[in-house]
Amino acid sequence: ADYAVSDAKLVTEYLTKAMGYPEENVITLVNDHAAKSDFEKYFEKWLWNNVEKDSSVFIYYSGHGAPNPKTGDAYLVPYDGDPSFIEQTGYPLKKLYESLNKLQAKDIIVALDSCFSGAGGRSVIAKGSRPLVMNMESFTIPQKISVLSAASGDQISSTYEEKGHGLFTYFMLKGIKNEDVVKQDGSLDINGLHSYLKPQVERIARKQYNNEQTPQLIGGRKK
Repeated sequence: ADYAVSDAKLVTEYLTKAMGYPEENVITLVNDHAAKSDFEKYFEKWLWNNVEKDSSVFIYYSGHGAPNPKTGDAYLVPYDGDPSFIEQTGYPLKKLYESLNKLQAKDIIVALDSCFSGAGGRSVIAKGSRPLVMNMESFTIPQKISVLSAASGDQISSTYEEKGHGLFTYFMLKGIKNEDVVKQDGSLDINGLHSYLKPQVERIARKQYNNEQTPQLIGGRKK
């Protein structure tokens, strides 16, 4: 997806500099280091080995999502993913949430600058398939996971051309700089972040791209 690499690198910078995450705790996967095997290695093994009890985990993804037109399941599309063979080459959102739920972490936040309908923007679909309306709310998200998603299930997530980032990511990072959202101890008020970025993303999407894009806060404790 356009600007996905610069999105990921900037988020890394914010995590270490603005939010105080130790550098050795931050893994950044871009391009050919963001293959399906990397997702499996880090989501299913590295986190399990490294996350301690009562810790916080923040997962950020910038890139394409895709639906499985047969089952309606949503997938992240790795660097080596192929939307025509999404079941074999994609990474299911459901599997991500299941892996994260096994961690001892106290709080888990997943931020997704992608969309899953296959209607365009940051979503792809096999050639000849019709876009799906994905009901993001219907995903079973475990209690300790909060998901901040760039758009609702029938929308596309835009890039913010003039800023060189995903539209959602740009305002998410602006929100992280806002002292009402990130407290002095580095903790993040997820409700505050969503309330900050939602109207901004909606406004720019409508004004510049004639597009409806409504960031969602789903599941978890929403705090």
